Amino acid sequence: MTTERPSPPMQGDERETLRTFLDFHRATLAMKCEGLSDDDLRRRSMPPSTLTLLGLVRHMAEVERTWFRKVINGEDIPLVWSDDNDYQVAYDASGSSRAEAFEAWQNEVEHARKIEREAESLDVTGYQPRWGEQVSLRLVMHHLCHEYARHNGHADFLREGIDGVTGA
Repeated sequence: MTTERPSPPMQGDERETLRTFLDFHRATLAMKCEGLSDDDLRRRSMPPSTLTLLGLVRHMAEVERTWFRKVINGEDIPLVWSDDNDYQVAYDASGSSRAEAFEAWQNEVEHARKIEREAESLDVTGYQPRWGEQVSLRLVMHHLCHEYARHNGHADFLREGIDGVTGA
C-alpha cells in the first residue's frame, strides 16, 4: 500500500487549507509506517522511552476521538483503549497489531472528517473539560495539525532507527 499525501492549496480558503493540512499530516504518519512489520512498528525508540510508531498511531486515534467526537460533537464515549480516560494506555502497543491500531485510527479519522464536513462553520464550538472552556472547530483543527506535526517528528526518528529510511 502506498499512501498518497495531499498538497495543501496555495490559495484555498481557511477551511479547505486547514482540512488539507490535517490530511497531509495524517498521511505523513501513515507513510512513516508503510512497509514495516508489526514487530518493527512496536520497536521502541531508545531507553528509557517506550515510544513506538504503533503507539503513536494508537495515540492519534485517541486524539482524533477526543477532539472531534467528545469535544466538538459532545459524545459521551470512553477512549478507545481506556475506560478511565488514561491517555497513556494508547502508547503501550506491546500487545497491539498494525491491523488493530490502524483500524481504530482510520475509524476515528473518518468520524472526524464527517464531523468537520457537517459543521456549519469553523466557529462551531464544543466544551473542552480539561481547559474548562468552549473551543472552536478552528482551534481543534489547528491543534490537531500541531499534534500531528510534533508526533510526525518523533515518527521520523523512530523510522530511521528501524531501517534507516528518512524523509516523507
